[in-house]
Amino acid sequence: MDIVSSDDRETVEPFEGAFVTQVVAGERMSVQHFRAEGGLAPEHSHEHEEVGCPLEGTLMIAVDGEEHMVETGEVYRVPSSVPHAIGNAGDEPAVGIMIFSPPRPFHWTASD
Repeated sequence: MDIVSSDDRETVEPFEGAFVTQVVAGERMSVQHFRAEGGLAPEHSHEHEEVGCPLEGTLMIAVDGEEHMVETGEVYRVPSSVPHAIGNAGDEPAVGIMIFSPPRPFHWTASD
């Protein structure tokens, strides 16, 4: 079992206006906290299946040219290797969690 103190977490800004903190990482998944104040991660893909939930605000996720709005409390899933763009869709910051399997490296950029 692991317990990770908030003092042991680091936050990075992978693109302007987005802040991501690795909450915990295991052998098969990782959990990250995000705060998107604005901006949009350019279209990218990664081997990691991604599941997320905005706890505040609204996210926009674009897949195959179609924009999807994900509201507070809703959950999204982006399959492994599917190109997508993601960012804040509202006037208020979007805050929530993302879960990746397999674990996603923490010092990532939008293209990882």
